[in-house]
Amino acid sequence: MSFKDLLVIVDGDSANPSPLALAAWLAGRFEAHLVGLHPSSTARASLYSANFGTELFDDAMRKTFAALERRAVDARTSLEAAARCNGIQAEWRVARGFPGPETVLNGRYADLVILGQCWSDYDGLRYPDPTDVVLDVGCPVLVVPRAGQFERIERHALIAWNGSRESARAVRDALPLLKRVAKVTVLAVNSEGGGEEPGADIALHLARHGITVEIDQSTAPDMDVADVLLSHASDLGSDLIVMGAYGHARMRETILGGVTRSMLAQMTVPVLMSH
Repeated sequence: MSFKDLLVIVDGDSANPSPLALAAWLAGRFEAHLVGLHPSSTARASLYSANFGTELFDDAMRKTFAALERRAVDARTSLEAAARCNGIQAEWRVARGFPGPETVLNGRYADLVILGQCWSDYDGLRYPDPTDVVLDVGCPVLVVPRAGQFERIERHALIAWNGSRESARAVRDALPLLKRVAKVTVLAVNSEGGGEEPGADIALHLARHGITVEIDQSTAPDMDVADVLLSHASDLGSDLIVMGAYGHARMRETILGGVTRSMLAQMTVPVLMSH
């Protein structure tokens, strides 16, 4: 089992190079094909221009399009440099439509999607929302924190285990990475569906894949699960968290917060999520 098709969102933001650097390293590690997708947002700009077709607005749109094209050139240059540095072949694509659906569409043909944590308007650029990508794409998504440098995953993987379908799916999707890190820990937090010894069965399953696993348990009913995971990740020196996404109905998670949204807001290490 391996990753052979990777998709990374390349925004051209020199202040946040980690998603591209990590994706290029992974592509080299797995001898995978890397697609760099740039979210140009020209579809949204065209929609605004059609709705407000004044000469003044048209001039502003021309400037916006020119800025977007310059940003695309910078992003492609970054992708090509990362490919050369890692000795890989990379394919360049520009999302001319709305970035969220474009990312999901391109991600349907990938084994893994890599993107950054904080997506917001920046210099006229619109980024895909990781929550939408995780929910709709149909493959695992590796979300990389904006703060810090994350160019490799090789030390320690922390698995968030609660016995759910989503967490089981995340473990299976993460197998290529779990087989290559130095150490793996299964952490059962407030688990109600993991049997008499939460985490033991999934640890045995991973052992059959040749992965040595340590099991830890945490009961903290009054503490946010995301906080517990991040605290353990810090203590263990983890450079990856593996977890299922949106275990409850998404509307409920949106209203109540939910572990998925909390993790995406607070993450300090890359997180592989599956839904």
